[in-house]
Amino acid sequence: MAEKDLNELFVDTLKDIYYAEKQIYKSLPKMAKAANSDQLRAAFEKHHDETEGQIERLEKIFELLGRPARGKKCDAIEGILDEGKEIMDEYADTPALDAGLLAAAQAVEHYEISRYGTLKTWASKLGHKDAVKLLDETLAEEKKTDDALSKLAVSAVNAEAA
Repeated sequence: MAEKDLNELFVDTLKDIYYAEKQIYKSLPKMAKAANSDQLRAAFEKHHDETEGQIERLEKIFELLGRPARGKKCDAIEGILDEGKEIMDEYADTPALDAGLLAAAQAVEHYEISRYGTLKTWASKLGHKDAVKLLDETLAEEKKTDDALSKLAVSAVNAEAA
């Protein structure tokens, strides 16, 4: 068996986040529909559009590497998204629903920030300069989304849930 190296780990992690982004893309419209807050719904819809661009950037990175854009099942994102579904089921029609949806969305953002930060570091180490730029663009979007969700939680959603 060939020895695994950082490049293979980089590609495997790209496959992981590619799968995750596609699952997130499918989940965001459901979360938007479930949200009571117009602001939260708008945040989910905005991030849905951003996620489409993030998927396209990942596809460019695969292309730069000469690899097919393929996902690899990501148990972590499956678990986080399942928790979001549970919140939608268990807290439907309650004042706490939006707070729960927002918390689930931030769990997704934190996972993505962790992955994109790691991938950017590895891409830099491996000399994939074009990939670094694409990953940095997505990382900045994920951080901005997380910040916007935090502000929304503090300014409105958590108070309404209480």
